[in-house]
Amino acid sequence: MSVQEKLKGISRRDLFRLAGQYGMSSTLLAAGTFGGAMSLGNLAKAAESTYEKRFSKEPKVTFKFGAAGFNARNLLIERAGCLEFARDLESRTDGEIRVEFIGDNQICGQTSCVEKTQQGIVDIYAASTQNSAGGAPYLNVLDYAYMFPSRAAQYHFLYSPESVKLLRDPYEKRHGLKFLFSHCELRGIQMGLGWQDKPAITKLEEMFGTKNRVTGTQLGRIAMQALNLNPVPVAWEETLDGLKQGLIDGAETWASAVAYANMSPVVSQSVDLKFFCGTEHTAMSVAAFDSLDGALQDAVMESAYLAQVHVQAANEAALVKTVGFSDPQLPGTIFAENNVRNVFLPDDQIKMAEEMCSPEYQPQLWEEWRERLNGWAGGLDTYQEIYDIARQIPVDTLPENVEPRRWWKG
Repeated sequence: MSVQEKLKGISRRDLFRLAGQYGMSSTLLAAGTFGGAMSLGNLAKAAESTYEKRFSKEPKVTFKFGAAGFNARNLLIERAGCLEFARDLESRTDGEIRVEFIGDNQICGQTSCVEKTQQGIVDIYAASTQNSAGGAPYLNVLDYAYMFPSRAAQYHFLYSPESVKLLRDPYEKRHGLKFLFSHCELRGIQMGLGWQDKPAITKLEEMFGTKNRVTGTQLGRIAMQALNLNPVPVAWEETLDGLKQGLIDGAETWASAVAYANMSPVVSQSVDLKFFCGTEHTAMSVAAFDSLDGALQDAVMESAYLAQVHVQAANEAALVKTVGFSDPQLPGTIFAENNVRNVFLPDDQIKMAEEMCSPEYQPQLWEEWRERLNGWAGGLDTYQEIYDIARQIPVDTLPENVEPRRWWKG
């Protein structure tokens, strides 16, 4: 059974019908437990059971979780951990915390979830840090070019107690948001259908002069300009149409984002430039977190840790087995079925890109933002410190082998 067949066992209409009966959260939490095909009958039974369990007692607090465009189906493609976190938190607190999961862009989208959480419209949100950087500029700290050499280095940093002073504390103090956990990939350029009949890209210069979508990250634009990739700000929700109509040559994003957003039919080559972070994070309003007693705060942190460990293993597996982001590419994966070719550039081309755009080789490009971020972090050299932490592990460490740590316990 192909990935698509597994994931389309139930229609949106059926999902919404069940949601009308049992609530969207109970339906989605139930749907998230299916690893394979879902029948309407199976899902209805699971939704009823989930509903009865969740509503067997009155919660102390109910949190709204605005999950941008995510739902039970696409969270099996990009394993961002949202439903696992919600399910574990409800279970761990024995129903004292109830989480109302609102995905499918119903309450907020990739660029607006951060602001709606700051405004108290939602309490928890999931979106990429890059799209959220418009509303929370400190998140740009993750986006220095070539600061992270691998996905393993990204996970190592998020588990590191050093991430508290370099990422989490400034994000809390400056933006009133608590960074809980994140998926980790590195961004590349996803070339549109204009590259379908061309040979696989082997040299960086073949992409020079192309026009490419960029997210809300200000630092990502610096890197793209230096690489002659002409960044054009396009909302995530409009990127698919932009690629389809040829308004842009490509899009700067990561592999599983292409797959989960149904973008694979309009992407021909996924070029693994790995030039800066792709981090689909989940964060919580500090006001919501502070409203909890100590035991429930501990539960939030433990559930965030569990979700981080889950994401680390599950997304690595999904990249190969579901998305098809590997060489060789597995048959039946989303990329294979949509003829998306993976382009893993040779080391000398990655090195050339690094020398063209990274703060290590082009410090003048980054001075203004580096100074700003360092000031927000209380005078720390954000780039250098994160760069050094990212290289504490051997460069060939597999992402799934990074040791999990409870970052808040030092």
